[in-house]
Amino acid sequence: MRVKIIIGVFVFVWLSLLVRVYYLSVSSNRYYEQLSEKNTVKTELIAPVRGEIVDVNNHPLAVNILGFRIKLKPHLTNKKNLPTLKKEIKKIVETFPFLKEEKLLKKYKRKDSLYNHKYIEIVPFISYDDMLPVYSKLNLDRYIKIEPAPKRHYPYGKIASHILGYVAKANKKDIKNDKLIELIGYTGKSGIEKYYNKFLEGEAGHRKIKVNASNQVIEELSYTPPNEDRKLVLNIDIRLQKYITKLFEGKAGVVIVMGVDGRVIAAGSYPEYDLNTFVSGISKDEWIKLVSSLDKPFTNKIVNGLYPPGSTIKPALGLVYITTKLSPYWSVYCTAKMPLGKRVFRCWKEKGHHQTNIVKAIRESCDDFFYKGSLKVGINIMSRGLKDMGLGKKTGIDLPNEFIGTIPSREWKMRKYQQPWYIGETVNTSIGQGYMLVTPIQIATLTALIATGKLPKPFIAKSLDGKEIKPQYKDVLNQKEKQRLPIIQKAMYQVCNHPKGTATHYLSTKVKIAGKTGTAQVIGIKQDIKKRKLEHELQYYSRSHAWLTTYGPYKKPQYVVTVLVEHGGHGGAAAGSIVSKIYNKLLELHYIK
Repeated sequence: MRVKIIIGVFVFVWLSLLVRVYYLSVSSNRYYEQLSEKNTVKTELIAPVRGEIVDVNNHPLAVNILGFRIKLKPHLTNKKNLPTLKKEIKKIVETFPFLKEEKLLKKYKRKDSLYNHKYIEIVPFISYDDMLPVYSKLNLDRYIKIEPAPKRHYPYGKIASHILGYVAKANKKDIKNDKLIELIGYTGKSGIEKYYNKFLEGEAGHRKIKVNASNQVIEELSYTPPNEDRKLVLNIDIRLQKYITKLFEGKAGVVIVMGVDGRVIAAGSYPEYDLNTFVSGISKDEWIKLVSSLDKPFTNKIVNGLYPPGSTIKPALGLVYITTKLSPYWSVYCTAKMPLGKRVFRCWKEKGHHQTNIVKAIRESCDDFFYKGSLKVGINIMSRGLKDMGLGKKTGIDLPNEFIGTIPSREWKMRKYQQPWYIGETVNTSIGQGYMLVTPIQIATLTALIATGKLPKPFIAKSLDGKEIKPQYKDVLNQKEKQRLPIIQKAMYQVCNHPKGTATHYLSTKVKIAGKTGTAQVIGIKQDIKKRKLEHELQYYSRSHAWLTTYGPYKKPQYVVTVLVEHGGHGGAAAGSIVSKIYNKLLELHYIK
């Protein structure tokens, strides 16, 4: 009996072993094959090369310079390997004397950890010319890894800086929103670079490789190239852009040159800044200088500059007047002052404009006409009419973080300040002052609306990888407004051509244009700014902003030119010469025929 039990136990043990061997060698084969594959087969992501940006004539505006990045093997910060780390960094610094040993060491230590098994980047970019003579020598070093690394470059430096924007190193927030950025390491931070970042960055490629226990590549199993180097063509003409930058030298403000269909062929926010300083990282001193300047060079004033529109609002408001509560034939007698309660609202012309209708009021910018008209029409109708024409809303231009501005109303003031609306505020609003704020791109699109009867959506990009972007319009005017629009157009023509027009004597354009001048008062200067500036400098920053927004040719409108000169004073005097030269340049470049 004991023998049988022993034999039984023996047989059971051997059967168990055989079953286990079968399971491991046959049934679990696929499972362990997969584990083995994970250990020996790796998938590497291949970073795509960022697409280039070119102007309408294919001149490069943002390109990639070929170079290399330097990485070091991980886990060299412990006591045993620290001498090796210092030796390798010293070797790199001796090869490239412009690098700083302490900085590289600090960078490596910050990124090294027990959980990181990837090579650590310590030098993000070395130019092709600098690397080529020493590439072979460095590449033989088992601690050093050299990889291709393109660097963004802007050939025209500061020109069109606010339109183009720039790329810079990605932060945690950027990486969280887009995992591809973690692989690339940088992203669009402003302008077109940011708005079209997804398109420009492309899609990662994949490389499947087999490695041995030492992590050395044995075989490449598959390769999927990245979807990269996409081409973004802009409507911008860099020839015109460079010309406008020269015209605005020493001035602060905005210029927008836009087709009446919304194509932005040139636009500048001044002063500008060199985009290339941001690619590798700007110094603290340079950054402080940019952000503390009263001229705000870092602000994209095209979409983020908020200004009182002044008299540039009068054509749109005039259309609201004559299509709601007032007749096109309604007129006032301007005596240069209008008493209202304890205040007196004055017209800019000391002796007044005398009998004034809508055409004369716009032509000679009579404030009294708009004061008295506002009392009859009321703020609610004024506010609603201007919003219908696109003010107080985003235009939809392809630039990030566009501001909406402010078109005030009773409800708006109660919601924002918990205060009632006063009749004097209605009068102030009628000449584009008070709470009213607009962006230059809003004034440009409003001018296009008056020129053609249609509100365009402004757009800077012409095509994405050959796919054309088509103009878009909104039909915002009602039938009555369309019928009476020619009255406003006639008035704007006289602004630029009648002997008493506010812009006539400041223009020398070869093209017959229509437009409107504006003088926007600067309400006040913040106390912290007063502390930074001398008295004579403060006088300049207290001066009014000068507007001149135009369209031409008058009979067959093709382009809108909107100019804002900060602290320029009178619109015609400050901006007339600039507008004239831009139209003449449009003729020279055959944009206007």
